Amino acid sequence: MTTQTLQTIGEQIRADFVAKTAARDAAVTISRELIRYCSLSIRASHRDEWDEAARLLGEARRIAGDLITRVKPYPELYFTGYTQDALKELAEAHITLALAQGNDFPLPQDIGVEYAAYLNGLAEAAGELRRRALDKIRGGHNAESERLLAAMDDIYDLLVTMDFPDAITGNLRRNTDMVRGVLERTRGDVTVSFREAELKAAVDALREKLQTA
Repeated sequence: MTTQTLQTIGEQIRADFVAKTAARDAAVTISRELIRYCSLSIRASHRDEWDEAARLLGEARRIAGDLITRVKPYPELYFTGYTQDALKELAEAHITLALAQGNDFPLPQDIGVEYAAYLNGLAEAAGELRRRALDKIRGGHNAESERLLAAMDDIYDLLVTMDFPDAITGNLRRNTDMVRGVLERTRGDVTVSFREAELKAAVDALREKLQTA
């Protein structure tokens, strides 16, 4: 191998590294923007601002498309933490909006994320469902809080079956443990709310009976 050949190889490697570094720098910035829009969409979902939540989610999807386009040629960038974490947030925002509206769980392929990002998005969406359930409970026990609890149950029942190495699932085991704790606390809150509603109904019935006696 001549020195000239080695120099040519070096230039090829350098050009690749320059392109990869540019893609990485852009991906870090875009990931932050994607996470921001997902967070805003989730906040709008909690406020029942459906049109705004959908608009923000649409913007998040556009940003995610840009992110994927930039890093897809470089698997080490596509599967790295900041990229998959941002796509996990996209899955969480989609799932939160769908379940808040009483719709079915969105499919991973419809969101455009890898399975590990989808599962971790499911786990984090469970926390958002708890927040929404507590908001409903504050207004008095109702069927909506029970529906949200049932959705959290479904999420946990799926996650607990994904017994694979963390390298495959993106550290899903830790998030599954988090969901278990969130689920049990929410189940307790919903149960207490139900008992309080029963007691109130019984007291109201007794009061009405005494007034008419």
